[in-house]
Amino acid sequence: MSEEKIAILVDSCSDVPREYRDKYHMYVVPLTIIYKDAQYRDGVDIQPEDVLARFSEEIPSTSLPSPSTVAEAFKRIKADGYDKVVAVLISSGLSGTYELVRSFGPAPEGLETRYIDTKNIGIGSGFSAIRAGELIAKGLPFAEVCRQVESAARHTKLFFCVSTLEYLIKGGRIGLVSGMVGTILDLKPVISCNEDGIYYTVAKARGRQKSLDLALEKAVESAAGAIEYNITVMHGAAKEQADALLAALKVRLPDYRIAIEGQITPALVVHTGPGLIGIGVQRLA
Repeated sequence: MSEEKIAILVDSCSDVPREYRDKYHMYVVPLTIIYKDAQYRDGVDIQPEDVLARFSEEIPSTSLPSPSTVAEAFKRIKADGYDKVVAVLISSGLSGTYELVRSFGPAPEGLETRYIDTKNIGIGSGFSAIRAGELIAKGLPFAEVCRQVESAARHTKLFFCVSTLEYLIKGGRIGLVSGMVGTILDLKPVISCNEDGIYYTVAKARGRQKSLDLALEKAVESAAGAIEYNITVMHGAAKEQADALLAALKVRLPDYRIAIEGQITPALVVHTGPGLIGIGVQRLA
């Protein structure tokens, strides 16, 4: 067993469910949601339903965690008796969060820190933080924890569908996805993150249901040959569809270790709008 005391630091857009945040005592730095008249900490002062309820009057913007919030997180980690930190963060290709947190250096507050750019978003990133928790709980040394978490990040794939590209375009997060995808033909893209952690179109299908079916197929394909894996279906105000898709995913991939389903964090709602469905698989072996 390792004598090292290793903490896990995540950003709010890694979307780790509270159950796992509590279980592995994760420290969360929230992104900021900005309205004309106020600012809120993602998932702390504002919840997904609040953002959704206000969409008709205002679509807010988001910004990085404040540097003071990150500094305070490192101070709390040090005060709680840790000597090492694995920081699991959303894709540097989609957000400046990774670079901001990394700017605190290799040993903020005297804590040896490894910064992991998951090249993913939402639970696609959060799965790697959960993996870190499992490995730390097993008593693995810091270097091995980091090595295995980086491997897990490379073997996690999330496929998602949005009702409209409007929110991705407005937030400047469209990446390599064409903003003019088949409007007339009702072609809906299945989107994922490429190896650089940037959104791209994996495939297109005609209509909402066919695009969801295709995303499910892509997720199942990504698990091919895996003997140990986790699965997820996350949503933005689309619980009934998410429940049905998770049930279908469990039938197709019955030997999963962890299955996660839930509502995405407020900041992700801002960028995807209502109706998001994300279907993913993390291969562990």
